[in-house]
Amino acid sequence: MSDMLKLQNGSDIRGVAVDGVEGENVNLTPDICRKVGCAYVSWLSKKTEIPAEGLTIGVGRDSRISGQALANALMDGIISAGASVVDCGMATTPAMFMSIIFEDTDFDGSAMITASHLPYNRNGIKFFDRDGGLEHDDITDILNLASLLNPAKVPGAVKTHDLLSVYAEYLKNKIQSALNAGDKPLSGLHIVVDSGNGASGFFVDKILKPLGADTTGSQFLEPDGMFPNHIPNPENKQAMEAIRSAVLNNKADLGLIFDTDVDRMSAVLSDGSEINRDSIIAMISAILAPEYPGSTIITDSVTSDRLTYFLEKELGLKHLCYMRGYKNVINKQKELNAQGICAPLAMETSGHGALKDNYFLDDGAFLAVKLVIALAQASKNGKKLDSLIEKLPPLVEEGEYRFKINTEDFKAYGTKVLEDFKKRAEAKGYKMPASYEGIRISFDSEDVKGWMLLRMSLHDPVMPMNIEGARKGDLQKLVAIAKELTDGYDKLDRSCLN
Repeated sequence: MSDMLKLQNGSDIRGVAVDGVEGENVNLTPDICRKVGCAYVSWLSKKTEIPAEGLTIGVGRDSRISGQALANALMDGIISAGASVVDCGMATTPAMFMSIIFEDTDFDGSAMITASHLPYNRNGIKFFDRDGGLEHDDITDILNLASLLNPAKVPGAVKTHDLLSVYAEYLKNKIQSALNAGDKPLSGLHIVVDSGNGASGFFVDKILKPLGADTTGSQFLEPDGMFPNHIPNPENKQAMEAIRSAVLNNKADLGLIFDTDVDRMSAVLSDGSEINRDSIIAMISAILAPEYPGSTIITDSVTSDRLTYFLEKELGLKHLCYMRGYKNVINKQKELNAQGICAPLAMETSGHGALKDNYFLDDGAFLAVKLVIALAQASKNGKKLDSLIEKLPPLVEEGEYRFKINTEDFKAYGTKVLEDFKKRAEAKGYKMPASYEGIRISFDSEDVKGWMLLRMSLHDPVMPMNIEGARKGDLQKLVAIAKELTDGYDKLDRSCLN
C-alpha cells in the first residue's frame, strides 16, 4: 500500500496534520493536499465529462488549527489542474454539499477540510459531487492518482463566498415556513447550543436568535481548533454532560450539541434527559411518522430491540436494522427509495441522520431544525417535546465489550468465531432475527429479557459485542450466556467480560 492510500478512512481522507502528540507523526501535509486537489479535478472532470477549465469547486473548513493551511494547499492543487476555486472559509460539511445545490453557488464539486470529532492534531478531507459524498472506491482512485502527481504552484484568482450565511438562511426559512407564525416564531422558547468550539456557532447567531429564541446559556460558540472545553462529539460523555448542565442551569426548553463539522447532532430535553443513540432516532422518526405512515426507518446494527418495538408497534413504521457506517445506511436508503420503498430516515446511533427530503444528506443542523420545529409545535399545543417518545421503553442496563483477536489472520479467525457462535445459539434454541452485520440474538423469556450482537470490526482485529438487558439483573445473565457462546477460543481475549 502506498503512503497516500494509508490516508484513506472509508469514504474520507484522514491523517495527522499537526505535531505535538507523542507517537503521531504528521502524514497529512499541505504538499499532499496540493496533489489531492489536483487529482480531484481530474477525477471530477472524467466523471462529469466537463473539461477542467469548465469546473468550479468550493472549498470549506472547520475550526481546526491546520484547516487554513490545508485548504490553501488544496485550492492551489485545484487551480494547478485548471479548475476555478471558491474559498468558502469557515463552513460545515453539509453546507459544502449544499453549495452544489444552491443556485447562487452551483459548484460542480466541493471539499470540506475536517476530521469530524477527532483530536486537534488530526485533519482530513471530505469530497462531494452532485450525487452526494464520494464513495470508498472514488477516494481510492483519487489517492492513487495523487500519488503520481507533482503539481507546480501556478498563479490563479481565488474567489470567496460567505456560504455559511446562505446555508443558515436556507435553514431559517425551513423553520419559518413550517411554523407559519410571523418573523419570530420561536419567541418564548429557550434553546441552548453547545458548539464545542467547532463550526456550529452560526446556529445561534444566524438562526435561533433572529427567529426570536432565547439562547442564554449557549456555550463554546467561538471556533477554536484546540477544542479547549471538550471534544465536539455528541457521543462523548463529557460533551453531553456539558450541554446537559447548560440546559438544567439555564432552565432551557431544549439543548442542542453538534460535532465539529456539524453533520451529527444530539439533544437534551428540559428535564436533563439525553436524546442520543436510540432516543434521537426515535425522536426524529416520531416527527416524520405522520408525514410518512408505514415507511421504513434504516438504522445501524447496534440499535436496541426497544427501538424496534417503538418504531413498529407505537409508530406503525418498519425498522430495517442494517449495518454500521453512515455511508452504508444512507446508500441503503437511496436504494430502497429508488425501488419505490419509502425510507424517509437513515440514521446511525452516532447521530448521523439523513432525510429523504434533504437530498439524503446527513446534516446535524437540518435534524436540529426538525427538533426546533417540533418543540415549537408541541409548546403551542401545551405539550413538551418528550411527549413524542414517551412510549419508548427506557434503557435499563447495557454494555459494550471489545474482544481483541490475537492473531495476524484475524478476519478468518473472527469469521470462524461468528459461525460457531451462530451454531451454538441455534442449538440452544435462541431467537436470532435477520442480521446484516454479525449475529444478533433476542431474549424474551421470564428468566432473561434483552439482546446481544456479536460482530467483526470493519478494520481492526476486534470483535465488538453489544449487550442490553431489559430489566435489572438481565445484563449479568446475558454476559454469562455470551461467555458460554464464545468459550474455547484461545486467540480471542474476552477478559473484558469479567
